[in-house]
Amino acid sequence: MILSGRSSIPYYTGSLRIQLVFLDTLDAETALPTRPKVDKIEQKINTSNFMKAFISYSHRDTDALVRLHVHLANLQREGQIDTWYDREILAGDVLDDEINRELETADIFLLMVSPDFIASNYCVDQEMQRALERHAAQEARVVPIIVEPCDWAAMPQLRRLKAVPKDGLPISEWTNDNTAYLDVVQEIRRIVTAGEFKKPEIAAYEAVATPQQKAVPRYRVQRDFDEIDLSEYRDASFNTIRDYFKRAIEEIDAVDGLRGRFVDRGANSFGSTVINQGRQHGTAHITVHCRNAGFALGDIYFSFNENAADNTANGGFNVSSDEYELFLVVTMSVFGNGPERLNPEQAAEYLWNEFIEQAGISHA
Repeated sequence: MILSGRSSIPYYTGSLRIQLVFLDTLDAETALPTRPKVDKIEQKINTSNFMKAFISYSHRDTDALVRLHVHLANLQREGQIDTWYDREILAGDVLDDEINRELETADIFLLMVSPDFIASNYCVDQEMQRALERHAAQEARVVPIIVEPCDWAAMPQLRRLKAVPKDGLPISEWTNDNTAYLDVVQEIRRIVTAGEFKKPEIAAYEAVATPQQKAVPRYRVQRDFDEIDLSEYRDASFNTIRDYFKRAIEEIDAVDGLRGRFVDRGANSFGSTVINQGRQHGTAHITVHCRNAGFALGDIYFSFNENAADNTANGGFNVSSDEYELFLVVTMSVFGNGPERLNPEQAAEYLWNEFIEQAGISHA
């Protein structure tokens, strides 16, 4: 409950007159969201995986923002996450400057996707676009939160990402919206706990964006990458490819004349099948493996067969690096020379396109 003021009434007992004072409260549902206070000492203790969250939303979805903020309260109280949205802007601040500053410093972007969000040029072209650019550069993580039914899956930028709640079912369509928000918060907690896509300890200088020019790093910092860095990048890349295929199969399966199947085969393997019903030989299979220990044909490798063993491959990706960053390189390609270097999202899209072409399917 939120304190909003006080009221009093007189009370008489015998010859005594007593003034009773009551604190008035507002229900959290109707109050403007305010950030729960977190003790500074507790924050220092609990913020090894601390993340700054930028919430992008349409003002028509303020009710959903309030509910999300309520459900994030525990993460905030634990010092795991700190949220920012445009109501944090103080009177007299320059709107674009303040928003751009937050866009450049956020660790995680929560996009509250709805028909009004998609209709907002500012939400899509300014906030979402910059968030996706930083996601692709592995500087931040983007989480689409589907608030209301809308055509979000038709947006290539979003359909490649894992949306929440579960299976991208809009919050408004859940029987109990608290269950939907719980699913959202549990996914955010998983990301924060894993420390995924955190900025490196030695970060490039970040300029403050202005309305005339979007902020970009001015310097690159050299560093050495050890075996743990390589392993973590490999595992994160495999998970990105797996999530991409899972979402893409759902999209394929919703298209008339096409069928798709995704099979998760454990922590280090998954498979997919697509069928083009309009073509006689329109079936394609793929099995993707991630190196776990011992013998392997690459850091991430694949075979165009169903249930392929882990000792066969038609191609793959290896983790490599220069003096500045990690990336993936194509190995054993059956398609000829592949791109020289890819980030995980680019590798997922590259492999997906080669896979569906086996069934006579391509992106429009």
